Amino acid sequence: MAYIKKILGFLFFAFVVLALWQCAQRGSPSGGPEDIAPPKLTRAEPENFSVNFKSDKIRLYFDELIKLQDVQQQLVVSPPLKNQPEITPQGGPRKYIEIILKDTLRENTTYTINFGQSLVDNNEGNPNSFLTYVFSTGDYIDSLTLKGAVKDAYNKKADEFVSVMLYEIDTAYTDSTVYKSLPNYIANTGDSLPLFELKNLKAGTYALFALKDANKNNRFDQRLDKIGFLEDTITIPTDSVYLLNLFKELPDYSVSVPSYVAKNHIIFGYQGDYRDITIETLTELPDSVQTRILKDREKDTLNYWITPTDIDSIIFTVANQKLEMIDTFTVKTRKLPLDSLTLSTSVRGNFNFENTFSVLATTPIATVDSTKIGLVLNDSLIAPYSYSLDSLENKIDFDFDVQPNQRYRFAFLPGAVTDFFGIQNDTLDYNLSTGSYADYGNLRFNVGGAVRYPLVVQLLTEKGDVQREISATEPQTFEFSNLDPGNYVARVIFDDNGNGKWDTGSYLKKIQPEKISYYPDVIEVRANWEKEENFILIE
Repeated sequence: MAYIKKILGFLFFAFVVLALWQCAQRGSPSGGPEDIAPPKLTRAEPENFSVNFKSDKIRLYFDELIKLQDVQQQLVVSPPLKNQPEITPQGGPRKYIEIILKDTLRENTTYTINFGQSLVDNNEGNPNSFLTYVFSTGDYIDSLTLKGAVKDAYNKKADEFVSVMLYEIDTAYTDSTVYKSLPNYIANTGDSLPLFELKNLKAGTYALFALKDANKNNRFDQRLDKIGFLEDTITIPTDSVYLLNLFKELPDYSVSVPSYVAKNHIIFGYQGDYRDITIETLTELPDSVQTRILKDREKDTLNYWITPTDIDSIIFTVANQKLEMIDTFTVKTRKLPLDSLTLSTSVRGNFNFENTFSVLATTPIATVDSTKIGLVLNDSLIAPYSYSLDSLENKIDFDFDVQPNQRYRFAFLPGAVTDFFGIQNDTLDYNLSTGSYADYGNLRFNVGGAVRYPLVVQLLTEKGDVQREISATEPQTFEFSNLDPGNYVARVIFDDNGNGKWDTGSYLKKIQPEKISYYPDVIEVRANWEKEENFILIE
C-alpha cells in the first residue's frame, strides 16, 4: 500500500511538473515575425489634399502609437513659412499629431508638409518615410514635379539634408533674391541618397538652387552655407533630371578689428585674398621701430610684427586696392609679454623618402648661420646638406641625400637661427630615421578617357587629407613612390586655370567650381608592393 502511494505521489508530481511546463510553454513569447511596418495615416482633419483650405490647425491620426524624432531638422514646408509651425505633442507617444500654422497663407497656393523620416512607431522605430500632407488655398492641387540629385563639388560624399529650392522668375526676381527672400518651393535630400523631388508645383519659369543651409533660414548666407545653382532657368513642366553641384564660396573681402596678442605682435583677421591687402600706419613711428608682416600658416590672419615701442596706440589703414576699399583702425597697446622665438619641425622620428625636413619658427626668421647647423649620419659621420629660407611660410627647408636604414641628426648650436627681434635659438637636436624601401608601396596611375589638361592627381586618406599630388600639363604616367601602407582615395582635379590647385565657384559671377572626378574604389597599398591602376574619366 505504501508502495502504491509512492507511485501515485510520483505520478501526481510528474503530472504537476508537466502541466506547469506546458503552461510555461504556452505563456512564453514565441517571438513571431518582426514588426517592420511603419505607422499608417488613417485620417486627417482637414482631409489630405484638401482644396480651399482655411484652417490654421491640422490633425493627423495613425493606426498605432507614434513619436517624433528630430522633426525640426527634417520637417520641410513648401512653400516655406516665415514662422515654423508648432507641432504637438513631442513628448510621449500618441496616436495623432497636431500642426498649428502661424502664418497667413498665400492665396491659390498648394502647400506641402513633408515630415522626412521624423515620424516613427513607438515600439520598433519604423519610420513613415517622407509622410506628406498636401493642401491648397485655391480650387485645385498643383501636381507638377521636378527631380534631380545633388553632389558635392569637392568631397566624394554629398552632405545630408541639403535644401533644394525653386524661385519663380517674375518681375521681383534678381540675383540677390536667394540672399533675401524665401523660395517658392523647397525640398530636402535625405540622409543616405542625395536625391530630391519637388512636388505639387505649378507651371512656370524658375531658378533652381541647392543650399546646405547652416542656420536653417531658407536663405543663402555666404559665410556659412554651401550653394549649388543651375545657370539656366527651368520651365515647368519638364521631364529633365537636374544635377546641382554644391560648393563653398570664397567669402567676400572683409577685415577684422586688429588687436595686440603680444607686446611685439598684432593680428589682423581677414576674409578674401590676403595678397590684395596692404597695411600701413597713419601714426608716425620712430625710426628705431621696425615692422614685418607675415601670413599665418594655418589661419586667415596677417601677423604684424613690431619691435617694442612706448607708443600708446597706433592708427592703421588696411586697404584692398583691387576693390578700392580702405578701413581705418586704432590699436591700443596692452600689458602683454613678448612673443619669443620657438623652433619646431615638420617631421620627427620616421622619415619617409619623399618627405622634406623643415624647421618652422614662431617669429619671423631674419638670418640662418649654416656654420652652426650640422647633419650627423648614424651618430658619427658628418653629412652634407643644403637649405633654403622660405620667407612666406617662415621656415627653413633642408635638402640632403636620404638613404634607407639610416639615422640622421640635425644639430642646431646656439645662434643658428636669429629672428626679426634679434632673438636666437638655444641648442637643439632633431633626430630622424629611415626604414627600408620594402616598408613602402609604389602606385602607378594611368589616367584616360575624357581628359583635358592641365590637371592635378591627388592621393588622399579615407578621411580626406591630401597625402601626395602631381600636376601635369600633358599626358603622363603618375608615379607615387614610397607610400605608407594603407588605404587611399584618388581624385583628379581639372585645373582649368592652370594654377595647380582646385578653385571654387561664385554664384554672383556665374562661375561653377572646377570639376573633380574621384576614382570609384578605395586603393589598398601594401608594403613592398608595386600597384598599377587605370582611371578612365567620364564627362
